[in-house]
Amino acid sequence: MQGEARAQLSATLVFIGAALLVAGQTPVWTLAIALACAVWRLLIALGRLPAPQLRKGMRFLFGAVTALLVGGVLLSFRTLNGLAAGTALLTLMGALKLLESKSRRDDAIAIGVSLFLLLAAGLGNQTLLRLPLYLLLLWGACAAMMIVAHAGSTLPVRAAMRLSARALLMAAPLAAACFLLFPRFSGQFWALPRGGEATVGLSDEMSPGAIDKLVAEYDPAFRVRFEGPPPPPDARYWRGPVLNSFDGFTWRRAPRNYVSAPLEFLGEPLRYRVTLEPTSRNWIFALDTVVDRPQRGMFMSHDRQITRPEPVYEAFSYDAVSHLETRATAPLSVLGRRYETELPSNRNPRALALARELRGTVASDAEYARVALDWFERNGLEYTLEPDPTGLDSVDSVLFDTKRGFCGHFASAYATLMRAVGVPARVVTGYLGGEWNPIGQYFIVRQSDAHAWTEIWLEGKGWTRIDPTAVVAPERLRAGLYDVLGDASAPVGLTLSRYAWLGSIARAWDGANQWWRDRVLDFNLRAQLGFLRNLGIEAPDWRHLGWGFAGALTLWLLWVAFTLRRSVARVKPDRIARAWLKATRKLAKVAPPRAASEGAMNYAARVAALHPAIAAEVRSVAERYTLLRFGPNPRSEDIAALEREVSRLSV
Repeated sequence: MQGEARAQLSATLVFIGAALLVAGQTPVWTLAIALACAVWRLLIALGRLPAPQLRKGMRFLFGAVTALLVGGVLLSFRTLNGLAAGTALLTLMGALKLLESKSRRDDAIAIGVSLFLLLAAGLGNQTLLRLPLYLLLLWGACAAMMIVAHAGSTLPVRAAMRLSARALLMAAPLAAACFLLFPRFSGQFWALPRGGEATVGLSDEMSPGAIDKLVAEYDPAFRVRFEGPPPPPDARYWRGPVLNSFDGFTWRRAPRNYVSAPLEFLGEPLRYRVTLEPTSRNWIFALDTVVDRPQRGMFMSHDRQITRPEPVYEAFSYDAVSHLETRATAPLSVLGRRYETELPSNRNPRALALARELRGTVASDAEYARVALDWFERNGLEYTLEPDPTGLDSVDSVLFDTKRGFCGHFASAYATLMRAVGVPARVVTGYLGGEWNPIGQYFIVRQSDAHAWTEIWLEGKGWTRIDPTAVVAPERLRAGLYDVLGDASAPVGLTLSRYAWLGSIARAWDGANQWWRDRVLDFNLRAQLGFLRNLGIEAPDWRHLGWGFAGALTLWLLWVAFTLRRSVARVKPDRIARAWLKATRKLAKVAPPRAASEGAMNYAARVAALHPAIAAEVRSVAERYTLLRFGPNPRSEDIAALEREVSRLSV
């Protein structure tokens, strides 16, 4: 294959790889057009189709097609700005460049577009699984650039791959120095906002069966690393949306605010770091009860639900501090009591009657809360992921008809019994428990750990967590859902729990991904300063980073210069070159030395003009050397003849 065709082929293959990497970020029609153009160019490079002849009249048509594609991107995204729209537009423009490619310059531009698409792919997806694909495409793009640059000399593909790999390896220390020491702003360079990504997670309302559906999802919700000993499993309640409005069937979060009673935090604080997966929601999860909002810019409502202004479209980490025990130091406000006891009077009549009956047997709200729990325990309620359908009076259906339900059913029923007799109550949704990963030393809280419980207001104590699941299925508080419900759990999680070796592999891979996220994706200014502290700098700032980067850059340049000098020095002259060098050393005794830019025949002519007596010998040596050096496949006997002729030079 000729050099020009190989250059086209390599540039097109690299573009195809880049287009496939951004396939998830662009519309299907964009990818289809790009691949069609690339395949057409491949057939031309392989000689299966003739190269097109672009005439002047076709330029207008080409411009019209370009405008049409730009309009298509604009209609698809309603903008040309942003990562997704920009990636789609760049993909189409690269495909059009392949259509009109007719020179090495065009091939180089196509490779440049591929590198920008590689950057877009990295901005869109930074998972560890895709890292080898990114490195492979980068290697291929560098090799293709070398093939294009040496299209006239037909550089072998293996040589191009070898040279590009060497160049990338030499650049790796500089990349590491930039990553570790180049001063950066807080946050991630690649954390560009992306919308429209629907993910599984808790909602701001709960109907019968809503949480049950999450249990079939094995995806991680977040990961938690504690600074000290973690709390026991039955204390790991991860607080999420708080629901305070009930219509008899569905609990919702109503936009009601009132002044909350101040809290006294008891016991030792628990410090931990949460890495939250994308949820497309605004709320943040923390161990119940969190002391304050984890980060600046977040909000904490009167019921201690934490939110942030924008939805969580990217995984991010935050630090939090929580206490397992609290006590309110003031009574509940009149407005708060009114909001938290509202209940429709025409729904769930049997539950309301039961509440009045039980309340008449005790003297205080605390005793009533205990009696209601005892009723749940005595009346044969069953904890299941496959409850029977309920009517509009969902609480009555669960407590008196089916007697089967999941955590959400029981939390809703218990809160209804409390509100029916004037005890302030609300439903809290979140997660319970978490799976320990011994490799990464953190807990994985999955969507299947979704849970719901009740909070009631008790005088002298404040909001108190009551979990009816603790009496219906007490083993759920100490064990994972797969141990409690068995075959009713998520198929993936059930398989991993049954086969220990599969679970070990999954935990190892999750640990590697979490290390990648902690050490690479979340490596911000604070982490850079921490790295300098580990090097012995007590109070580092951005100036230390600048000096450190400058020093690392200097060392890298010196290393590259030394390495290249050694590689050049290791190249020894062959027999032909050694014979010619020997001849020039001899002739330097009778004539000025040969200049570095002086050809062999020119040098021989200059020496012959100065010494006519040896002119024939000098011309003969120069002619033989030129023929051997630049001719095809020199034979060993011809080289030996040159060596003998040089030895006979009469100088």
